[in-house]
Amino acid sequence: MRFLTAGESHGQKLVGIIEGLPAGMEISKDRIDMALRQRQMGPGRGGRMAIEQDEIQIISGVRGGLSTGAPIALEILNRDWENWEKIMAWGESADLDSRKVLTPRPGHADLTGYLKYRTEVRNILERASARETAMRVGIGNIVRQGLTALGVEIRGHVLAVGGVHALRSDKEEYWQQVKQSKWSVGDPLAEKLMDKQLLTARDQGESLGGLLEVQVYNIPAGLGSHVHWDRKLDGKLAQAVLSVQAMKGVSFGLGFEAGERVGSLVHDPITYRPGRGFARASNHAGGIEGGMSNGEPIILQAVMKPIPTLYHPLDTVHLETKETIKASVERSDVCAVPAALVVLEHVVAWVIAEAVLEKFPADSFIELKTTWEDYKEHLRRL
Repeated sequence: MRFLTAGESHGQKLVGIIEGLPAGMEISKDRIDMALRQRQMGPGRGGRMAIEQDEIQIISGVRGGLSTGAPIALEILNRDWENWEKIMAWGESADLDSRKVLTPRPGHADLTGYLKYRTEVRNILERASARETAMRVGIGNIVRQGLTALGVEIRGHVLAVGGVHALRSDKEEYWQQVKQSKWSVGDPLAEKLMDKQLLTARDQGESLGGLLEVQVYNIPAGLGSHVHWDRKLDGKLAQAVLSVQAMKGVSFGLGFEAGERVGSLVHDPITYRPGRGFARASNHAGGIEGGMSNGEPIILQAVMKPIPTLYHPLDTVHLETKETIKASVERSDVCAVPAALVVLEHVVAWVIAEAVLEKFPADSFIELKTTWEDYKEHLRRL
């Protein structure tokens, strides 16, 4: 299974293709659109989100609400295209001068892309933009629907924003609060402090990053592999998470805290119970050992840096005159941490679905579900 996306931030549309999805899997357009709307929400979002009303268009590979086994083609129209049509036109009539970028932003792909590709900065930032993640959410939601049908649950929450850390809990009331929270936190006090931090950052022309966590439940032991570096489940998850714009670090379970503890306080004792099989008494490993899922919930954390576009910009160098000057300002968010959480949930969903199909190859979803259930029953009977 694989996917490919195309499209620019201010281009006509975003395009995606999924190949290798089994036939007969139920796909709801409404669920995809709901995920796209969630990605657009949250405090600190910029003016672009007031323009776009993201909606998926399913072009091929789905009939009667079921996948056909053929490649699935998707598109999301950019409503802002009408304001950029002359600038972003593909032909010789394109206006290449009116929005030309000569003052690259520190922290963005602007300068490195300009140096690597020897092209105008606009061509770099248009594709490097986090606008690209809208299609990844659409693609990820399709496979997430399949995982849900297998009983897999993916959920996430924000742990911190701009230095404000939220208290956390494993109680169901906490997760209900997370769902209702505009910050995706289960701590009402932290939510108020985040609001204040956001106002301060906006007034100062700053941006805010944060800490996020994604959890995956009801995954059996054995997804991934210890055999080669590129088949390790944690390696694949880490790569997917770090591919999301502004992500600067990822950890599993205890994460970096594991380096501060002795071994007996890091490793999870193994237990056995007839009818359930093998399990762990704790989950410091975050559900992955030796590159493979161990049957416990997969827990990963990620750190998101503040968005590079600052309304009180940092110094940069003019590409033509080489003089020190303030960096350019593209319309941007002050904070996109809750939105990034939606993106992370869906890139994680893709990797998990990919690992499922790697272990249980199937041409039809019925076949996949049968082998999935048979394997889980085998683990319970050991």
